[in-house]
Amino acid sequence: MPEKHGIKTPATDELFRAVLALETMDDCYAFFEDLCTMKELADMAQRLTAARMLLQGNTYEQIVKSVEISTATISRINRCIQYGAGGYERVLGRIAAKAGE
Repeated sequence: MPEKHGIKTPATDELFRAVLALETMDDCYAFFEDLCTMKELADMAQRLTAARMLLQGNTYEQIVKSVEISTATISRINRCIQYGAGGYERVLGRIAAKAGE
């Protein structure tokens, strides 16, 4: 499905190989600190939190109050959950499964 949206390029392949090469939380912090601005990182973390909350059945109002994210962004995340590639569900499911181990 990524090819349909034009995100599959040699550069994104290299980025994703880099992410897959991270082995520890310290690796993640070091890599993403170098790769992203603080705002970019905070925005991505907010989106993941909002996606988890949507999947748990929280309302937009609850998410706005808890995550301090715009309803427009929540709407975009919701569209991704409803019609996207399934990335949020896949990753959040794996995180939940590991937490339950």
